[in-house]
Amino acid sequence: MNVAVDEFGKPFVILRQQEKKRLTGLDAHKANIMAAKAIASTLKTSLGPRGMDKIIVSPDGKVTVTNDGATILQKIEVEHQCAKLLVDLSKSQDEEIGDGTTGVVILAGALLERALRLLDKGLHPLRIADGYETACDIAIKRLEEIANEQDESYSAEKNGEIYKKAAYTALGSKVVSSCQDHLADIAVNAVMAVQDKERRDVNLELIKIEAVTGGRLEDTCLVEGIVLTKEFSHSQMAKTVTDARIAILSCPFEPPKSKTKSRIEISTVEDYEKLQECEKNYFENMVQRVVDSKANVVICQWGFDDEANHLLMKKGISAVRWVGGAELELVAIATGGKIVGRFEDLDESKLGRAEVVREVATGTEHQEFIFIEKCKKTKSVTVLISGGNGVYVEETKRCIHDAICCVRNLVRDSRVLGGGGAPEIAASLAIEAAAVKLNALEQFAVQAFGEALLEIPMALADNSGLNVFDMVAKAAQMQQTNCHVGIDCLRGTVGDLRKHGIFESLHSKIQQLSLATQVVKMILKIDDVICPTEIQ
Repeated sequence: MNVAVDEFGKPFVILRQQEKKRLTGLDAHKANIMAAKAIASTLKTSLGPRGMDKIIVSPDGKVTVTNDGATILQKIEVEHQCAKLLVDLSKSQDEEIGDGTTGVVILAGALLERALRLLDKGLHPLRIADGYETACDIAIKRLEEIANEQDESYSAEKNGEIYKKAAYTALGSKVVSSCQDHLADIAVNAVMAVQDKERRDVNLELIKIEAVTGGRLEDTCLVEGIVLTKEFSHSQMAKTVTDARIAILSCPFEPPKSKTKSRIEISTVEDYEKLQECEKNYFENMVQRVVDSKANVVICQWGFDDEANHLLMKKGISAVRWVGGAELELVAIATGGKIVGRFEDLDESKLGRAEVVREVATGTEHQEFIFIEKCKKTKSVTVLISGGNGVYVEETKRCIHDAICCVRNLVRDSRVLGGGGAPEIAASLAIEAAAVKLNALEQFAVQAFGEALLEIPMALADNSGLNVFDMVAKAAQMQQTNCHVGIDCLRGTVGDLRKHGIFESLHSKIQQLSLATQVVKMILKIDDVICPTEIQ
């Protein structure tokens, strides 16, 4: 294996076997593992509160600055088939949990690195896979024991402050850490506003995240309602409507179009005037139906003809056009209204209700937004993010999403663990104790899994500029009496990070272990890489 750099200075791995079109047996195992390890090593420096960010430049020149594992892997180009499995692994963690996308890839890379050593010693890949499965079960069981043994004050269900502390932890490694207390409050309040207490779940589609370029991060706020990136369709329409009665339309303010290939021939001025009069009557009829329904705000999925727009303005009705289907549904949910597909069906019972609908121009670019606030059913909320530039705002959106997902996980399962790599160290010690009771061959793979778990606290210490082995050894020694001791990256020491409000969701940790183990087992069972050109 050699390491080279491309014309942009980006390092990449060259495998000796890559000249061959087909790899089989141990060569295939090694090539697959090396490719996956290269992906994991890319993310290792991004882990933890002292982790570094990456700049990713797309082919069209768009710049992304982030330390979110899923975003990094999503935006880089990966060609190797097994390396793509780690990209999918991070994506699965992001979709299911929302947080821990970097840690799960680092863990998978560490497991593959240990597997490569065992393969060189002659251990069969299936033996390694079975040993990893056994060790994963031991680790999950140990983490559940730790979570269940804690005092009730460490349960989010009993202590609501845990929600904020978990969100605070999720934001600690992000570029927004200087404002993490304020953003943690927003994340918790957003989830609490839309949670389903009976099902113990949260529909994240009910939480809308909008961004405005300009202003300070501290100006980020939670709107109890919907924010649309739109403006009223006519400059003379009222910019603020109180006691809003909202007609939500999925039909256009336009004359009907023929469904067949036909045309209208106009040969005289009188014919043209008749057509114009017919269209005007049609628009007046549509607008009159809106007036009869007692609506004073119209939100439409499609466009308006200029004539209809003028008539709405004359009737004192404020209107918004070209609203997306997903946003239209959120407006209906929040206001308690019904989406109307035909003007004939519009009546007062279909209208949504909100105390205030207003148009606001904000940010350095004076971007217009429509605020629909204090709705009849506040079951939809919007996080409005402010930031200095577009790149910063986009990263803030990802940070808020991670924090919201972290709180959502605690709504599903209120059990938490201490942060700083404490769960991984505790699980590693449990695996080490259990391994001595197993047969010799299985023991190797189980012990390797325990060693791989220590990569997480080691990466945390390394990224914080601490002595890696000294910190991890101290933490492991102190865990003999307190299983919550981890690496305190901010203070450069070891200790029980629960005292400093650093928490992680048990559900997230279990998911990381399970997903990483499944992907590693899949890679270990691949012994042949066949190119399509070889199949004749």
